[in-house]
Amino acid sequence: MVKTISLSDEAYNLLKSIKRKNESFSDVIKRLVGCKGRLSEVLDLYPELKDVKEFEESIETNRKVIDERLEKVFNEVS
Repeated sequence: MVKTISLSDEAYNLLKSIKRKNESFSDVIKRLVGCKGRLSEVLDLYPELKDVKEFEESIETNRKVIDERLEKVFNEVS
C-alpha cells in the first residue's frame, strides 16, 4: 500500500541530504525511525559533525560534561 504525504521543502531537503544512493525515501524514514541509537545515523543527521576533528572535539567536550555531572552526583550521594 502506498500513501502520499506532504513535506515542507526544508523537511524534504533534510531527508534528501541523508538519503543513500540506492535508498528510497520510505527506506530513509524506516532507517531513521527503526534504528535509534546508532552513531552513524546520528552523524547523518548532523552533517556539521562530518569533520573528524570537530567531531572528536565535540565528543571530548561532552565526556567532560558527563564526567563532571557524575562526579557531582557521586559526591552528593557519598
